[in-house]
Amino acid sequence: MPLRDSYQKHKLAYFIGAACLVLMIGSWYYFSTKSSAPKYTTVTVRKGDITAAVQATGTINALTTVPVGSYVSGTVQYIFADFNTRVKSGQVLAQLDPAIYEAQVTQARGNLQNAQANLVTLAANVQVDVANLAKAQANVKYEQATAKRSQDLVTAGVISVDSNDLTQSTLGQSQADVQSAQAQLDQAKATLAQARSQVVSTQGGLKGAETSLKYTTIISPIDGTVVARNIDVGQSVAAALQAPNVFTVAQDLTRMQVYAATDESDTGNIKAGAGVTFQVDAFPTEQFHGRVSTVRLNPTTVQNVVTYNTVIDFSNPDEKLLPGETAYVTIPTGHASNVVQIPNPALTFKPAALRAQLPQIYKQYNISREASTTHLGGWQVVWKMGPDKNLIPVAVQCGITDYNNTQLLQGDLHEGDVLVIAQQTAGATTTTGTRPPGFTGGGPPGR
Repeated sequence: MPLRDSYQKHKLAYFIGAACLVLMIGSWYYFSTKSSAPKYTTVTVRKGDITAAVQATGTINALTTVPVGSYVSGTVQYIFADFNTRVKSGQVLAQLDPAIYEAQVTQARGNLQNAQANLVTLAANVQVDVANLAKAQANVKYEQATAKRSQDLVTAGVISVDSNDLTQSTLGQSQADVQSAQAQLDQAKATLAQARSQVVSTQGGLKGAETSLKYTTIISPIDGTVVARNIDVGQSVAAALQAPNVFTVAQDLTRMQVYAATDESDTGNIKAGAGVTFQVDAFPTEQFHGRVSTVRLNPTTVQNVVTYNTVIDFSNPDEKLLPGETAYVTIPTGHASNVVQIPNPALTFKPAALRAQLPQIYKQYNISREASTTHLGGWQVVWKMGPDKNLIPVAVQCGITDYNNTQLLQGDLHEGDVLVIAQQTAGATTTTGTRPPGFTGGGPPGR
């Protein structure tokens, strides 16, 4: 077949093949060019309500919990209260073996009786010594009168000088007897005072022995419920260095508290009297309510993380919640109604493709360094999608956040604007940035 005839016969096939080749080249160029352009994930700005809250985990505790200890050592003889027993103030909880302490009381009573008897004897001796002193003093007076008469008789020449000297000697001996009786009386009084001290000491010993005997009976100091029992019958209780805790009594389980460990960044927003909601694992579908009582000033530091105990009071009339349960607490710290909401991912996004041009772009749109880097005064930068799909930086001042959206206080941002929250790459969607500074309420976004 001639070549011309062959070409005419396959002309249509050649034309279709060329068209397909051009279409394939054009498609490849279009899609390769389109795939090289960055793609972004966007959200539309809306208005709504924002409630800022602090979320924390805490432990439920009784309002007052009293550990009941034993002040004496001994063997547990009887136990009259167990776990969950309701007790009254003064009710007997347990009894230690009192035999040793009863013997000590008996011995102390005997010592006191001996000391009192000795005191009576010494008091009688003092009375005798007082009488002897009085007798000696009377004898001295008599001898003084005799000596005076003897002296007068000597002067008159009635008696001899020797007789007068004998009378004077007898007077001196009587005076010495007075001094001896006085010394003996003083010694008897000192012995009597010592005996009185001994009586007081033995009275103290008896009182101490009776007190130790009384402490063998362990009683409840308050009305409440026994939440812990740490002893069994036959167990030895040693109170040598400190009083061991044998029972724990919770005063009132109808009024309880949650000790919530709150981060140091959250404490500035928590106010006393603020309403609180919390949940527990025992009742996962129920929500309980309380009120902030105080933020305790004693910090706890674990691996450089500083937390403070926020005390939350709540009523537990049915005693459904038990001491020691874990509570998941939400403490509202602010509320804003019908405000422009900025999605939190938009606050952390920075376009990677424009990283080198950021200083010029910020200057072009009058974005200050405080807003773009330091975030002073709550100012930050978000990226809005322009009419021609270009990115426009907008400086915004942020308010409170609920960890999903943040309140707009100031800035050229309105309801219906489109914000970029992430840049899509092959196989992944990425965002650039960190937790936005200036959040009110603390905690990472999306906690």
